[in-house]
Amino acid sequence: MAAEVQRQLLGVAVVTLWLTLVAGGAVMLRARWPQHKEWSRKLVHIGSGAVVLLAWGFDISRPVALGAALTATVLTSLNHRFRLLGAIEDVGRRSYGTIAYGASISLLLALFWPQQPAAVAAGVLVMAVGDGLAGLVGASVPSTSWSLLGQRKSLLGTTTMAAASLAVLTGLWITSGCGAAWGSAAQPLLLITLVATLLEQVAVAGLDNFSVPVAVGLLWSQLRP
Repeated sequence: MAAEVQRQLLGVAVVTLWLTLVAGGAVMLRARWPQHKEWSRKLVHIGSGAVVLLAWGFDISRPVALGAALTATVLTSLNHRFRLLGAIEDVGRRSYGTIAYGASISLLLALFWPQQPAAVAAGVLVMAVGDGLAGLVGASVPSTSWSLLGQRKSLLGTTTMAAASLAVLTGLWITSGCGAAWGSAAQPLLLITLVATLLEQVAVAGLDNFSVPVAVGLLWSQLRP
């Protein structure tokens, strides 16, 4: 019992340290390049996704993981309201993305943790890595673009979302012990990637930060070979 408590405390300490480093990096990034407000936000968006892997690696319990996610969601809600940390929220547009992100993680943990940690990781990492890189690449490199429900989307950004999502899902599939069944895995992984990419197109007010992780997590739990 004592060893388990120590493991939990160590896991919480590592997660806290990681999030502190991510937040500190975002603040430094905003100070160095204040004209690129989206960069610091995307750093938080991508960096915070790694928390689920740390929680998985340290076998953090359901009450601790879910409690932390709910607390983070409340804190991001307060930050959205009062702009306490501009490096996370100040992007010059109406967006509830950070709140939706925390809510989606909380829901995935409530549904699947700790029985199906890969489902939680799939949902969180597809959004963190796929959407995060898509936003950075799409905004930085000119390519064919279109507007959907008032949101600008680009061919390069959408391609990045699809490629990064498939890479994340493939990596999780391999590390979760199904490496010998690629033929049977290809179809469900491509389907999950397609759904994630399509949902990311509907990014009104940042609500794709909820729809994408939850849909990916649910599909992974049902379709994983």
